[in-house]
This record gives sequence, C-alpha cells and structure tokens, in this order.
Amino acid sequence: MQQNTVQMKRVLNTPALVFFGLAYMVPLGIFTTYGQVTVLSEGHLPVAYIITLTAVLFTALSYCKMTSTLPLAGSAYSYVQKIFGGNTGFLVGWAQLLDYLFLPIINYIAIGIFVHEALPSVPMELIIVSTIVIVSVLNILGIKLVTSMNMLIIVMQLIFITLFLYLSFSSAFTLDKEALLAPLTVMSDQVSGLFAGAAVLCLAFLGFDAISTMAEETKDAKRALPKAILYTVFIAGTLFIIISYAAHLSYPAWRDFLPNTDIASIQVMEKVGGALMASSFITAYVIGVFASAMTSQASIVRIFYAMGREGVLPRSVFARLHARFNTPVLSILFVALASLMALVLSLSLVASMISFGALIAFTFVNLCVIKHFIIDRKEPLTAAVILRCLVVPAIGVLLTLWLWTSLDAQALTVGLIWLGIGVVYLGVITRFFTRRPPSITEEETHLIIN
Repeated sequence: MQQNTVQMKRVLNTPALVFFGLAYMVPLGIFTTYGQVTVLSEGHLPVAYIITLTAVLFTALSYCKMTSTLPLAGSAYSYVQKIFGGNTGFLVGWAQLLDYLFLPIINYIAIGIFVHEALPSVPMELIIVSTIVIVSVLNILGIKLVTSMNMLIIVMQLIFITLFLYLSFSSAFTLDKEALLAPLTVMSDQVSGLFAGAAVLCLAFLGFDAISTMAEETKDAKRALPKAILYTVFIAGTLFIIISYAAHLSYPAWRDFLPNTDIASIQVMEKVGGALMASSFITAYVIGVFASAMTSQASIVRIFYAMGREGVLPRSVFARLHARFNTPVLSILFVALASLMALVLSLSLVASMISFGALIAFTFVNLCVIKHFIIDRKEPLTAAVILRCLVVPAIGVLLTLWLWTSLDAQALTVGLIWLGIGVVYLGVITRFFTRRPPSITEEETHLIIN
C-alpha cells in the first residue's frame, strides 16, 4: 500500500451519484424506523417526513454551496475545518463520525432482524457477521463496483414499491374522507411526539450528505455534486411521504405495533398482500439495506481518509490507499470491526444516535455558508446573495437545532459523552490546545479540488 502517491479515481457522474445517494437512503429504508416513528408520532408518519424534508431541503442547499466551493472527501468535517478552524472542524468531524459509524451498524441490525424473521433457524449473529464480511470485500474492490450494483438494486426496490402502492391505494378506494385525512391531521397534544419522530427521521435523508463524501471520486465535482444532492433529496423525500401515507391507509391501527416496533413493516405487508407480499418485502428490503450498508461503509471510510490525511487520525492507518484498488483498505477493515457492535445494540438506539451526529453536521454546514460567503468573502449583499447565503442557511440552522432538541434523552446523553471523548482526544493531539490540529496545506487542498 502507498500513502501519498496514490489518489482516488474520478469515475462518478451525476446519475451515478444519485443512485449512490438513493442506495444509501434505501427507498424501502422507510420501513427500518417505520414502527418506531409511527408510534412516536401516533400514526402521523407522513407529516413527520414532511417536517424532516423541509429542514433537510434548506440544509441540502447549503451543502450544494459548499460542495461547489470545497469538493473534498471529508464533507462537513472538511468544510468546517477550512472555514471555522481546526478545533471546531475536528469536533464536528468527530460528531459526524458518530452517525456515519452507526449507519452501517443500523443496516446490519436490520438485515439480521429481517433475515432471521424469514429464516428463524439461521442465527442472527451469523447473518450479521457474514454481511459485514461481504460488504467490506466489495468496498475494498472499489466504488465503481459498488455503484454498478446500486443501480440494479434501486430498480428492484422501485418495482416493489410500485406494486406496494398499487395494492395499498386499491384498498384505499373504499375509505371515507376522515380515514384518508387521518394520517395528515395532527392534534395539539401530538406535536411533541411528532417532532421527536421527525428528529429520528434525519437518518433517512443522510444519502445527500453521503454524496458529498464522494467529491474526490467525481468528475466535474463542482457541478455534479450539487445537482445530485438536490435530485436525491427530492426523489427520496417524495417516495418516503407517499409510501408512509399508503402504509398508514393500509394499516391505520398503529398501536398494534407495540411492543415490537422493529417488525411493524412486516405486519403492514401481510395486511396489504398476505404472506407472499411479506416474503417479497423481506427479500427486496434486505437487498436494499445491503446496498445501503455498502454505500454507508464507503462514506465513513472516506471521512476517515480525510481526517487521516489531515493528520488528526493516524495517517499510517486512515490515509493509506491500496496501490491496486485505490481504496482505503485499512479504514474499511477498521469500520468492519466497529460494525460488530451490531451484535449487541438495539435498532431504536442506533437510529437516534445517527440523527444526533447528523444534526450537528447539518447545523455547521449551514453556518459555514454564512461565515464563508457573508463574513469572510464579504460578498456584495444583493438580494440573491442574502437569500442563498444568509436567509436559507439561517433557516436551516434554526430547523436543525429544533429537531436536535427533540431527540430522546438517551441519544442526547450518549452523543454528549461521545463529544466529550472528542474534546479529550483533541486536547491530546493539540497538547492541551496550545497548537493547531494537523491539516493539509492550502496548496494540497487546491491540488485535490482541481
């Protein structure tokens, strides 16, 4: 393996990035947290998705601005590191690691739950470990192979979604107006639960953030990345809202999902199309979540790569690219080992932890736009600049902070402990904050993005 002489290959274009983002989000991934958030929102999952989509759209626009300015593999970490400085950048990157490390884990847990449900004789632990090994090998072989598989998997999911929507809306023709409006009508005493559910759903939209981690493997990244981010958010958001609405019409008795919310989606599928539909769903879902596992692992290793290249993580491990495959093999293996936590963690806790790290990253990317364009570059305050570089990111900050405070206490506690560990580690590498964290030079940054 080589460290500095090998660079990632630029092989991705806008369609490939969209498929990457959709595979990351998993169109059928709505059913990963379906039971949890339906119960939290008391049967108003479509509204929870609308709230989250609104918040994400403002943040996605900020990501578009930053990816066109600094198309670096580290995503939010790289933006904050360059604009707010090394200490703040490190802590945001550290928080970002939390959600990216847990994303492969939630996929492995979901695969374990659903395959074990279909094949009870196969131990869940064996399913999880086998999936980790296969995903890691595919990522070592390269992002082009992962992307090619994603396209096929997304098409398979869309075919299943079409069938599900057809069956769901066919049965909905007999419903009255009150039943049709029930999942969209929120009472005042349901608002807090609705926002708690919306906060959890942030993980469903992380595909657009993941796209930005592919910057150094994208052709014409400054143009391709913003387009792919917006296309992915709109496509996924629309699918999530429609699917969640159809699912509620098919199975409005959300209290039936207690106490085991993890398999609520199977109950919905059995109601829609019987045992055959449930079996088909498990197959399509597991394939989709497998694709998400591949893409989420690909994203986290690229953040590790960026932090290793900066020197805030050991370069000898995280900044190395394999001479043949041009992939960060040691980072991939590290993530594979960390993913073994899937053997002991619960689906609901992991979902909340992902959203904690994501919302911190979202907040600071919005702040980066304001600081970079309004404060540092002092752009002329035309109406367009005020709208794009001040109003939009400011709204994004407010919305993400609102969702952040809606997370459950356990997720906030674990997340704050994680940040505390990051502060201690940062103190060590900066000799108690008497020196700046390591970073690549401006010349190296210019070479990468050009």
